[in-house]
Amino acid sequence: MKHVISFFIFVIFLYLLLLIYVYLNQKKMVYYPLKDLEGDPSNLGFEFREIFLTTADNMTIHSWYIPSEKNMGVILFCHGNGGNLSHRLDTIRIFHELGFNFFIFDYRGYGQSTGKPSEEGTYLDSESAVDYLINELKFKPEEIIIMGRSLGGPIAARLAGKYNVRALILESTFTSVPDLGRDFYPYLPVKLLVRYKYPTIEYIQKCKCPILLIHSRLDEMISFKHFEKLHEASPETPEVLEIIGSHNSGYIASEEIYKSGLENFFNKHK
Repeated sequence: MKHVISFFIFVIFLYLLLLIYVYLNQKKMVYYPLKDLEGDPSNLGFEFREIFLTTADNMTIHSWYIPSEKNMGVILFCHGNGGNLSHRLDTIRIFHELGFNFFIFDYRGYGQSTGKPSEEGTYLDSESAVDYLINELKFKPEEIIIMGRSLGGPIAARLAGKYNVRALILESTFTSVPDLGRDFYPYLPVKLLVRYKYPTIEYIQKCKCPILLIHSRLDEMISFKHFEKLHEASPETPEVLEIIGSHNSGYIASEEIYKSGLENFFNKHK
């Protein structure tokens, strides 16, 4: 009996250690910034403008603006939680081929942006980007399409709820960090531990613009049920684009389907 009690005490001790570890290290689970840039749009043969934004709390945010002669509008792109803006050259290429101006920025702590990433910080970073598009580049809100991939989803959805933009695109994103955490750690009291919310499902309900949801059933990081719940939560029935492939490469594996679906959405919501 003593051995059984000792075993359970040991298991409880290990479980408590795991809770402490997850609580203290969750920032590393949410953000994977890389400092070194691995290229820029000139590698694609594109002209671009390098811009350093200043946020409301005085952070410096590195960004690129890639103009298009076709000028079909402008995409404000909120990228995922890993790497930096230089790892999104394929995305820049795709939208350039579709005729769109493209604006991409790095969150604080990523690439050449100063500071350390945080939930509130990423919101401020995105606001500085949309303010620059409107006040400096002179785009009207109704010309701006806000797009978020993965972690960028809630950041983009929040922006779209604040500004009267042309459209919102959410790709391979989640309903909230607590929901995603429960998928990865069903044996932990995630709701009590998590310090990050990123509640996409709440932000999308405040959006009044057309919405396109993109997801793959083969996404190994963010399950398709998040897509389904976001679809149900949208204030109006959103457009949908189902792609194939993994979380990080679905848009490449499905490039022709991806581009065709985007073109259909843009043509419908000019």
